Amino acid sequence: MLQTFLTGLREGLEAALVVSILLTFLVRAERRDRIVALWAGVAVAVVVSFGFGAVLHFTSASMSFEAQEAFGGFLSIVAVGFVTWMVFWMKRASRTIKGDLHQKMQSALELGAAGVFLAALLAVGREGLETALFLYPTFQAQGSGAAPAIGAVLGIGTAVVAGVFIYRGTVRMNLAAFFKFTGAALIVIAAGVLAYGVHDLQEAGIVPGLNTLAWDLQGYDVTSWYGTLVKGIFNLGPQMTVLEVITYVGYLVPTMFLFLRSPQPQPSTGEPTPVQANTASPSPQSAAVAH
Repeated sequence: MLQTFLTGLREGLEAALVVSILLTFLVRAERRDRIVALWAGVAVAVVVSFGFGAVLHFTSASMSFEAQEAFGGFLSIVAVGFVTWMVFWMKRASRTIKGDLHQKMQSALELGAAGVFLAALLAVGREGLETALFLYPTFQAQGSGAAPAIGAVLGIGTAVVAGVFIYRGTVRMNLAAFFKFTGAALIVIAAGVLAYGVHDLQEAGIVPGLNTLAWDLQGYDVTSWYGTLVKGIFNLGPQMTVLEVITYVGYLVPTMFLFLRSPQPQPSTGEPTPVQANTASPSPQSAAVAH
């Protein structure tokens, strides 16, 4: 549940901030007539994201065991690639995202309601598709049960509530610190997803070494509180192959080092940071729109 909660919270808050920036721009530009198109784009993006997740689930359910394992393994690798790119991109672009979105929305306004709709659809849809793509292998790795789905729903719901409070100026959040913490957490989760993907490929017979174990902890209770904690956070099990461990460590150590080591970009002159832009108290007009 913790893995999927963090994923849903991180991706959901990014989407909420994007919507907040676009909505604020429309209000301050006195283009309230385009707000309906904005929300329509957001709604379609949410539906498409859920549909994408359903397609992944039902597609794999109709496959043979070997095909399911191969599908899950390759999808895990793709998902880790996307989430790694997203984590580093967000850290690099966090101080310029407001200006970039304003420029895109200004261009979209010139195209009318359809442009605003498309801008919202693409901005929110990207986050939604990334979330669905990353949650699927996480669900597979965690096994049966409703806890992963509940965690994802709680994370997204928390992000939506936080986004509303931030837009209205009720809550002030250090977004740079938040994204740094959740980015590091996602890297740990991604390492486990990548290792599990390698295991799936071993199960499918595509990658060798299925019987070459790094450890086999007899008597280890995976359902105990400590077993659940280790599995839920680090995705480490009582049996792991040598290649799984090498993959896990080989991804986690250099990626985490680069993420924590890479310097923050300097904000552009005169351009407020996303924290300033999204935590500023809205005008009475924008507050009325929020209702």
